[in-house]
Formats: sequence, C-alpha cells, structure tokens
Amino acid sequence: MTAPKDGSSPDNAWPVRTVARKIADWVHRLGTVWVEGQVTQISARPGTSTAFLTLRDPSADVSMTVTCPTGLLRSVEPPLRDGASIVVQAKPTFFLGRGTISLRATEIRAVGIGELLARIERLRKLLGAEGLFARERKRKLPFLPKGIGLITGRASAAERDVLVNAHARWPSARFQVLNTAVQGVQAVPQILRALSTLDRDPAVEVIVIARGGGSVEDLLPFSDEALCRAVAAAGTPVVSAIGHEPDTPLLDHVADLRCSTPTDAGKRIVPDVAEESQRVRQMRDRGRRALHGWVDTQRRLLDQIRSRPVLADPFAPIERRHDDVERHREHGRRAILSTLSSEQSALTSARARLTALGPAATLSRGYAVVQFSDAEGNLKVLRSVSEIEDGTSLRVRVVDGAVTATISGIEEGEGR
Repeated sequence: MTAPKDGSSPDNAWPVRTVARKIADWVHRLGTVWVEGQVTQISARPGTSTAFLTLRDPSADVSMTVTCPTGLLRSVEPPLRDGASIVVQAKPTFFLGRGTISLRATEIRAVGIGELLARIERLRKLLGAEGLFARERKRKLPFLPKGIGLITGRASAAERDVLVNAHARWPSARFQVLNTAVQGVQAVPQILRALSTLDRDPAVEVIVIARGGGSVEDLLPFSDEALCRAVAAAGTPVVSAIGHEPDTPLLDHVADLRCSTPTDAGKRIVPDVAEESQRVRQMRDRGRRALHGWVDTQRRLLDQIRSRPVLADPFAPIERRHDDVERHREHGRRAILSTLSSEQSALTSARARLTALGPAATLSRGYAVVQFSDAEGNLKVLRSVSEIEDGTSLRVRVVDGAVTATISGIEEGEGR
C-alpha cells in the first residue's frame, strides 16, 4: 500500500489541485473582514449582475480585485469614481481554476471626503423631496434694493469683491455688512444669527452670503441642514455666492439666486448705473419721437378736416337745404291745390248729374209722383194707370209745392 503524500519531500510532493484546495480552505476560514482602500478600474457592464473594481493601498503598491452585485455598486452615494476612498465589508474568495484571490463585497461605504459627499448627497435628496429646491418658491430680487445685507468673513476677498463690484455698478448702493466665521464649528451658528438679524431689518431688501473658494471640508458649513432651512424660511430674498464655479454647496440650491462667485454677486444684486442711464436716454428719445409723430399725424388730420367744404363754409349746406325745403314745400302746395281743384270739379259735375237725373227736376217741370199701396200694403210708385185696381187709394206728392193728396175710387179709363 502506497503511503499518502504530505508534501514534505520531493518524493511526497502535492499536486497543484491539492495545494489550491488547501489554500482555498484556509482562505475561506478567514470569514468576513472590513477592508479600506482607494478605488481604481471600476467595471459595471449593462446587463450583468456582477461588478468589478480594484481596491489598492495608496501607501504601497498592493491591490486586490473586488466583486460585488451591480445594484450594490449603483446604490453608493455619491457614485464611485476612480480615486475615491472606501471601506468594504467583504469575504476573501480563492478561485481554484485561476489560483487567484478576490474579495466578494457585501457593503460599501465612503470614507473621508467620500463620506462627507455621501452625507451631503443624502441631505440634498431630503431637502429636495421637501420642495426646498423648487423653482416656484424662488423669489425675484428687487430691481434696486434700498438696503443690502452682506454676511461674509472679516476682511475677506469675498467681501471686497462684492462691495467693489456693486459700488462700481451703483455707487449709492447701501450695504450692512456682518462678519462671521465662514468655516469651522462656529460658522453655522454665527451665520444663523447674522441671517436672523438682517432678515428682521426692514431696511434690508436682499441678503448676500458670500465666501471664497476652498476644500470640501471648508465649504461644509454651507451644506448644513439648519442653515439651509433658515435660508428657505427667511422673508428676505437670499443670494448665495459661495466658492468658485465648480463649488455647489446645498445653500446654492436653497437660495433664491445662486451666483458663481462673490464677484458675480456684486454684479447681479444692483443694476448698472451707466446701462440704466443709457436705457433712460433711449426711452426718452423713443418717447420724444413717438410724441412728435403723434402730433404730426394729428396736425395733418386737423388740416384735412379744416380743408373740407363743410368746415370751410358751414352755412352753405344749410342754405342749400333751405332752398330744397322751400322748393319741395311749394311743389307740395301746388300738388294739394291741384288735387283739391280736381276733386271739387268732379264733385260739382256729379252734383249736376244727380240733379238732372233726380225726381226733383222732373217735378219742377210740372209732373207728379203717384204712389199707391198694393194688396199687401206695400207702397209703390205708379208708372201706369193699368197698375191700379178698383177702389185703390192713391197718394199724390208734389215735391216743389210739398202737397200730398189721396185719390180714391178711380175707374179704369179715367184721366191721368
């Protein structure tokens, strides 16, 4: 029977697989450890569940490969970049096939600057969710504030930049400067007191908080939650002028106006007197030209109206209308007289015809109108003697003499 190999001599050498397995067993017994290092070579391909990065020791030329779920890498705030310092909770893993050791991370935390940035990022999301960054709550700065409050460091370049540039644009600008600490543990309490003092002053219509550039640690007070909430609650518009263009503390998001530098703040809180004077001159010239143009137009219209015949001789139309009225009245009078004359002639002619045809004319020539009553008692005019029956009573009416007689018992054949 062959004795087992123990790797103690060339004759008892272990196979590679045995050595790899023993190393893996020993590595796996290490358990979970916390490892600190600097991130390099981040690889997280879309569609893959595992992300890879290299963690190196900045004090020595030593590095290890770290694997983690892609979701864990993407959840780190702020997002990891090459050079960021982190600590990871990981379990060492030995891969038999390649004979390599890597760390399988289950938690990633930023440290140093990364930790500060992660804390600021969490606060930024919280304030943003509460609506403190909303554009609709931003207030417009007054065009020309009668008083400007300035919170900045004592004898700082930021103070000089704001005052010099503001007075260059508007020499009569009035400032109330309150000097405070702008970094360190005393910065936030002093800035809060200065902000409260200026906000209560009715002469101050805009407040500027200014500081020059600096590191993330130097600008940390301007991302303080208490300061951000105080600025959001202030009744006076607040201008943030912190650091340089790349610097964006949370105060920039909460303030009513964010200026890239203190110099920019000095230019934006007051108008330029030269530009405004030029604008006034331009508006005055435009007003003068507009007024002259309107006067000229109205003068031309007035001249046109005055040249019209109705205004040149106002009585001529009246006289013409008077003549027309007289002419029409005369025509109407003649027409009425003609109509009356014509109707009068027609009436006279009709009267003559009626007189000639009426019984009165006949009676006036000696004739009589004889009426009799028939058997039914109806009164009729006698036209012939044959119409009279025996014993009939006749009544004779003479019109001109108004004589009426009754004749009875006329025999047939007797007279007329």
